[in-house]
Amino acid sequence: MHIHHKYLIAALMLLSSMGLSAASFTRSGNFVTVEVAHPGPNDPQWVRLQVIGKKIIRVEATREKAFPEKQSLIIVKQPQPAFSYSVSEDSRDVKINTSAVVAKVDKQTGLVRFYDENGKQILAEDTGGKQLFPYTVPEREIGVDSHLTDAQKHGWTWLLRFADNKGEALYGLGQHQANELNMKGLNEELYQYNTKVSVPFVVSNKGYGILWDSYSYCRFGNPGENLPLNRAFRLYDKNGVAGNLTGTYTDRDGKTITRAEDSICYEVSLPALALKRNSDGDVSHLPAGFKLNGAHVTYEGYLEAPVDNNYHFNLYYAGYTKVYVDGKEVVPEHWRQAWNPNACRFNVPMKAGQKVKLLIDWLPDGDVSYCALRVAPPRSEQRQQQLTVWSEMAKDLDYYFIAGNTVDEVIHGYRTLTGKAQVLPKWALGFWQSRERYKTSGDIEQTLAEFRRRHIPVDNIVQDWNYWADDQWGSHQFEASRYPNPQAMLDSVHQMHGRFMISVWPKFYPNTKNYQELDAKGWMYHQSIADSIRDWVGPGYMNSFYDAYAEGARKMFWRQMDENLYTKYHHGIDAWWMDASEPNVRDCTPMWYRKALSGPTALGSTTEYFNAYSLVNADAIYNGQREVNPNQRVFLLTRSGFAGEQRFSTATWSGDIGTRWEDMRAQMTAGLNYNLAGLPFWGMDQGGFSVENRYVKAQQLYDKTGEENADLKEWRELQTRWNEFGCFIPLYRTHGQWPLREVWNIAPESHPAYKAIVWYDRLRYRLMPYIYSLAGAVHFSDYTMMRALVMDFNGDDKVYNVKDQWMFGPSLMACPVAKYQARSREVYLPAQRGWYDLLSGKHYDGGQTITADAPLERIPVFVPEGSLLPLGPEMEWSDEKPAETIDLYVFAGRDGSFTLYEDENTNYNYEKGRYATIPMTWNEHQHTLTIGARKGTFNGMLKNRKFNVILVSPTHAQGLDIDHAVKGKLVKYNGSRVVVTL
Repeated sequence: MHIHHKYLIAALMLLSSMGLSAASFTRSGNFVTVEVAHPGPNDPQWVRLQVIGKKIIRVEATREKAFPEKQSLIIVKQPQPAFSYSVSEDSRDVKINTSAVVAKVDKQTGLVRFYDENGKQILAEDTGGKQLFPYTVPEREIGVDSHLTDAQKHGWTWLLRFADNKGEALYGLGQHQANELNMKGLNEELYQYNTKVSVPFVVSNKGYGILWDSYSYCRFGNPGENLPLNRAFRLYDKNGVAGNLTGTYTDRDGKTITRAEDSICYEVSLPALALKRNSDGDVSHLPAGFKLNGAHVTYEGYLEAPVDNNYHFNLYYAGYTKVYVDGKEVVPEHWRQAWNPNACRFNVPMKAGQKVKLLIDWLPDGDVSYCALRVAPPRSEQRQQQLTVWSEMAKDLDYYFIAGNTVDEVIHGYRTLTGKAQVLPKWALGFWQSRERYKTSGDIEQTLAEFRRRHIPVDNIVQDWNYWADDQWGSHQFEASRYPNPQAMLDSVHQMHGRFMISVWPKFYPNTKNYQELDAKGWMYHQSIADSIRDWVGPGYMNSFYDAYAEGARKMFWRQMDENLYTKYHHGIDAWWMDASEPNVRDCTPMWYRKALSGPTALGSTTEYFNAYSLVNADAIYNGQREVNPNQRVFLLTRSGFAGEQRFSTATWSGDIGTRWEDMRAQMTAGLNYNLAGLPFWGMDQGGFSVENRYVKAQQLYDKTGEENADLKEWRELQTRWNEFGCFIPLYRTHGQWPLREVWNIAPESHPAYKAIVWYDRLRYRLMPYIYSLAGAVHFSDYTMMRALVMDFNGDDKVYNVKDQWMFGPSLMACPVAKYQARSREVYLPAQRGWYDLLSGKHYDGGQTITADAPLERIPVFVPEGSLLPLGPEMEWSDEKPAETIDLYVFAGRDGSFTLYEDENTNYNYEKGRYATIPMTWNEHQHTLTIGARKGTFNGMLKNRKFNVILVSPTHAQGLDIDHAVKGKLVKYNGSRVVVTL
C-alpha cells in the first residue's frame, strides 16, 4: 500500500507540473493524502491521514517527494476499519468523518483540526505548527562501528505545535523525577536514563491523547535546548562586577579557591579518549587538583535577563544542593548519590535589565560529583502553554490523534495501537523482597525461610547482579563457589512456595563466550571497547552491550539466557530483571557520547533509535520464553520503558533513586504519569536505593551498641512510610543498598516500624481478590490500576495537580505520608462523591479538604461511595488458599459495581477463554446487592463460596479490620445470581 501511495503522489506531482487540474486529495484504502497548496519554507508539502478507528486518526507529514516506507516499532498491525467513513472537501478543507470524530485538513497550509461528533473542536494544530528541518547525524554520534548508509545518516528534525486549549491539563510522557504531575506549561526532555523513562504519549483531560511515532531524543514544551547561564543572561560576580559568577571552593581542610565562573555546567564525566573529542560540560573543568569529597562549594552572583519572562531553570545535582534567588530558597536541600545525579526544576519571573541574586550551595559528597544550572530559552507565556513536541530525528512527522470521552477511553485507544497488556501472574502482585544484593544461594534460601518462620507474607525473592564470577559479566552463569547447586536453590525456593527473579543485563565482558558469539555476528557495540572504558567491578573490566535492534541478536541473547539459566534449570526461574536497559553503557556522559556508545543499531543510527532499546530487548525475552515454554506467564522487570512495552508482560521500576523524602514524593508523580502514559505496571525501590552516609553510620552504631540515634529513627520512619506507600501501587517491592531491607533488619519485632510494615504486607494479601481483578481488567478492559485523580474525577478542577493522592483501582484512594514526623496530612476529597475513611468507616462529604490523622502505623485511605471492596483470607503467599469466604465491603451512598476476576494464576489459558468473572452491583435506592451469575470456568475454580457482606454507610461507620472478624450478612453462592437486601 505504501508503494502504491508513493506512485499516487508522483502522479499528482506530474499533473501539477503539466498544468493539469487534479483533485486536492487522493484516497487509497484508509489513507487520505493532501498536497499542501502553499507550504511555508519548513512546512510539509504533503499531509496524509490514515483512519485507524472511529476515534483514532493518524497524521503524517513530509517535505520529501514520497512518504517513507517504514515499519513501526511501537504500533502493532492494525486491521482495516470495519466501519464506513466519509471523505469530502469544501473550498477550505479536506474532511474525514468517522461519525465519532471529524478531521479537517486545511488545503492551503496542511494544518489539521479535530472535532467531536457534535462539531465541537477538540484540538487544532497551530499556525506553523508542523515544521520539518533536514537533519544529518553528527559523525561523533555514530561511533567506531560506522556501517550506516548515507540514507541512514539523514532524516528530519520536526516540530509539532497545537493551539492552546484553555483550562487543559496534560499528563503522561513516562516516568520523570521532578515531582511534576500536570505537565501543561512545563518542559520535559525525553530520553532514557536510570531513573528516567520517556514515553512519546501525552493525554489531556479535554478528551484526547497524542502518540508520536518517534524513537529519538525529544523535547516536550519548550523546543529549544537548555542554555548555560552565560548564553541566557548577563552575569555579575558576587561583588557586582560584570562578566562572570563567583565560584568559591573550600576543601575539607579549609583551603579555599575563588575563581570566575562563566557558567555552571559540571554535568558529565568522559573517559580520557572521548574527552579529547569534546569536553563541554565535563567535570574536568573544575579546579585542577581540588578534592570534592567533603568540600563546600558556592556559586553566587547576579543574573540580568535580556527580556521579561518567566524563566524555567533546570538544576542537575549530585551531593547536597540548595538554590537561593534573591535570598529566597527556591530549591530546598536535595541529595543524590554522586554517580547517579538527578534534576529538578524551578521558575523565576524576571524583568529585563533587572539583576536577580543567585546562590547555589553545594556539598559534593563524592570524589567525583556534578552540579549544573541551565535555563530554557525565553518564550512567550502563550507559546509556553501550547502543547509542543520537538523530535531530533525521524523519517517523517508521524503522530496519532486518539479521542475519548474519558482518560480510560484514550488509554484504550493507545493500547489498541501499541498492544494489549498481559495478565500478570498472580504472584507478581504479592510482596517482593530484594536487596543489593544476596551474595550466595544460602542468603536467598535463609531469607525466604525467615519470612516463612515469621509468617510474614512474601511471594518473590530476587537475585540482583554479580551472581557470576567477577570477570564473567554476561556469562549468565552462577559462580560455583557461592552458588554450588543453583537447581537445589531454585527447588528450595519453590518448596517454600516462593518465586525467583534474576537480574540479567544486556552487558558483556569481551572474554565471555556470549560476547564473542554475539560479536562474531556484528551484534556488539564497540565504542566503549575502543575507548577502554572500565566498569566498577574489581580492578575494572572493559565491557559493552549487545544490539537488541537486530532480530538475530535478540534470538541469540535469549538462547544464551535459556541455555545458561532457563531450560538449564528446568524453567525454575520465574521472572527476569532486565537491568540497565536504557541502555546504560556508562553513567554521566553527554548525549552525543551515549549515542556513540550504544550504536549504530541494525536499523539505523542511535540518534534515530535512541529511546526504544528497552522495547526491543523486552521483545527478546518475552517471545523467547513463550517459544520455549508457551504456557508459563512471562514477567519482566525493566529499568526503562517505551510505548508498547506492556504487550511484552513488562513492568518498569523507577531505578536507583535516593533514600530521601523528596525522592519518595517524586515517585508518586513519576508513577502516576508513567501509568497515564498508557503503561500499566510500575513499581519502585521501596525505601530508596542509594543511601545517605548518615543512615549507614546510624545503622552501624545500632549494630554495635543497640542505640537508636536521631538518624536511625528517621531511617526507620522513612522505610515505614515508603512501605505504606508501596502497598497501593501495582508492584509491591522493596529493594536497596545497605542497610538491609528485610523488615527484621529495618527494626526489631517490637518496634512500631516493624509492626506497620508487616500490617500493610498482610493487608496487601487480604486485598488479593481485588488487586488480581484489577490485573484482569488491565488486559480485558485496558484498565489502569494506579490512577491519578483526573481519571475518575475529571471536571473537578482541584484534582488536576494533586500529586500525592491517587485511586488504586475504583475503591481505594491512597494518601501516603511523605514528610518526616508528620502525624496528619491534608487530603482533598473530590467533589463528585461522598467518602469513607477506610479504617474508621467515618463518612465525609466530597468537595472539601480535610486534615486526616496519620499516625506512624497508618496512612489515610479513603473509599468513594458506591464502592465494592472484596477481601480474601489471610495468606502468606498469593495462592496459599482459595478465597472460599470473601469479606465484601459495600460502601453505600450511590450505585456501584465491581467484577471479580479469577483464572489459573500462572498460565496463558485465559487467552483461550479459561477464566471466570462474577459481576456485583449495588443499588442504592433499593439497598440491594446483586451478585450476578458467574461467567466462564477454569481448572481449579471454586464452584461454591461464601460472601460475608459488610455494609458501610453514613449511619453505620464500619471500618476495615484485618485483625478481627467483622460480622456481616453471610451469603452462600454457587454461581447463580443472588440478590441481597441490606
